[in-house]
Amino acid sequence: MQLISMDFKKWTKGVLLLLLWSCESPPTPAVSLSGVALGTTYNIQYVNAELSLTQAQQSIDSLFRVLNQSLSTYLPNADISKINAGDSTLVVDVHFQKVYHKAAAVWQASDGYFDPTVGALVNAYGFGPGKKLQEVSAQQRDSILEFTGWDKTELTERNTIRKATPSVYFDFNALAKGYAVDVIGDFFRAKKSTDFLVEIGGEIVAQGKSPKSNSFWKVAIDDPQQGGERQFAQVLSLENQALATSGNYRKYFVHPTTGQRWVHSIDPKTGNAFPSNILSASVLAPDCMTADAYATALMVMPLEKSKALIEQNPDLEAYWIVADSLGGVEEVFSKGFLKE
Repeated sequence: MQLISMDFKKWTKGVLLLLLWSCESPPTPAVSLSGVALGTTYNIQYVNAELSLTQAQQSIDSLFRVLNQSLSTYLPNADISKINAGDSTLVVDVHFQKVYHKAAAVWQASDGYFDPTVGALVNAYGFGPGKKLQEVSAQQRDSILEFTGWDKTELTERNTIRKATPSVYFDFNALAKGYAVDVIGDFFRAKKSTDFLVEIGGEIVAQGKSPKSNSFWKVAIDDPQQGGERQFAQVLSLENQALATSGNYRKYFVHPTTGQRWVHSIDPKTGNAFPSNILSASVLAPDCMTADAYATALMVMPLEKSKALIEQNPDLEAYWIVADSLGGVEEVFSKGFLKE
């Protein structure tokens, strides 16, 4: 088994989702795959007599390589890295195009709160991999904002990227992992598998039913307030849906003067890292890239604004875990999130 790693590591993903299996029915033959890819772990369950474990593993490894080559900022020779370095002639592949178009759509729908050009600010505050958390001066912030903003980018008719300034930096970590889940899900659909679950780093797409329980796949969302023993905030069934969760409760620092908690959420409009009581946001959507992008947006948007955004989109449902003033948590649900 080939393991592919060091990519798409996403610091906004603080909530882990686990697969839950029912033991009420005798197990049905199924194929399981697991490993390391895109800077995290993956787990796959599928039922398909025409696709062997070896064939599935080789195909998935190949898909990871293709996605890395297109979208990984960790690879200097990846397309996105070349574009970040100033290459304006590179013709991007269909994966980059799909991710770009989805990013543009969510940027517009979220009133600019979702912005994949915010990476320079993320690194400046020390929220990136291997960085030390730090404050950013107003002068530094304003300087970085000069080359931050999705509206400073364009995917041309020739499928090249045009940037208003060469310093604009793309980072698709906020939706690339979800897109990878979708790509692998599409692969199993193409192989006529009607029942499968694909999970990469907590992002999930499910189709059909679990062969062990003969019911819809069940997943659990971790409780961010748990102590030493693992506890779940919610358990839900995925009925041919995708689920993604973003959380900020593991990556923060306490301001030495105000005592406020400063999380890794950054307002792309102002460039400010801000104290937030939103511990996590989970989104249900028809596809995982959409769920992934919106889960990230909901961590940055004001809660009432994010609730309105979800309610006006019939394809989305969401669940927030919010810290209250007494040190506890409050659960907030969109109208259709809980169906059981």
